[in-house]
Amino acid sequence: MNSLLDLRLVFVTGKGGVGKTTVASALALLASTQGRRVLICEVDAKGDVAGFYEASQTGFKEKEILPGLFAMTMDTEASLREYLRLQLRIPVVGRIGPLAKAFDFVATAAPGVREILTVGKLCYEVRERHYDLVVVDAPASGHIVGQLAAPQAINDLVKVGLIRSQTDWMLEILSDPQATGLVAVCTPEEMPVNETIELAARVREETTVQLSAVVVNRVLPELFGRQEEEVFATLGRPPALELLDELVGGEAGPVLAAARLAVTMRRTRAAHLDHLRRNIDGAVPMMYLPYLFTRSHGLRTTRQVAASLGEELGY
Repeated sequence: MNSLLDLRLVFVTGKGGVGKTTVASALALLASTQGRRVLICEVDAKGDVAGFYEASQTGFKEKEILPGLFAMTMDTEASLREYLRLQLRIPVVGRIGPLAKAFDFVATAAPGVREILTVGKLCYEVRERHYDLVVVDAPASGHIVGQLAAPQAINDLVKVGLIRSQTDWMLEILSDPQATGLVAVCTPEEMPVNETIELAARVREETTVQLSAVVVNRVLPELFGRQEEEVFATLGRPPALELLDELVGGEAGPVLAAARLAVTMRRTRAAHLDHLRRNIDGAVPMMYLPYLFTRSHGLRTTRQVAASLGEELGY
């Protein structure tokens, strides 16, 4: 699994609410602490990534937010401007105006055009070796396949010319399992697990990108072994419960009930994990991150998750 940080481009996706941005931010931080020059790119433009590092808002122009760690937010119009300047040598001053409107029209009519600007920008950073690793806080799992498949979709439509040559080198990067990978984030619950299994199948069938790892977030610890659970069950019944109330000087019942609930949740989630493991290619590494009982995210939380990822990766 060490090879995950040896990749050049990593897309991180998952069902909404499973901690996709948390994992992407932690992965980028972990890589930077290992001496790599890292860029993290937020594709959804929600402004969440900056909060995980307690930094100011990011824009299309990348900026260094921690030593060796740079951050940016994707902007398709800015990406188009950069493409015109770098690839076609067309100087663009100010807003693109009519060209942007024409682009919007074409992007609406031809699926994949808008996505190609996002993927193209990321692949360009990899090709030019501006960074050792580019981590992408990608769209949710329901949208990532279309983005990853965009270069191939354009290739199927355009057989010759400048656009075809541009998508050719993007596909070379995306199709190289030593360069590019996808990390799927889920929680040990029924819907996220089923969506991750479906995503793995679609990525394999519809894209050229390799699923490099599955990260299971918010894994609860096992509180008791079977023998300990028998003792615990005895404490919850009279007269042991009455004696326990007397010893603690209050009602111990609610505490015991909460612990029973935690045990039930842990074992239910373990069943979902078994289902996930059975339906994901056994060659795909699976990493587990503990449940962090915190109300807000920030640099401290990001460092905790990065440390857990580091342990899973052997650092």
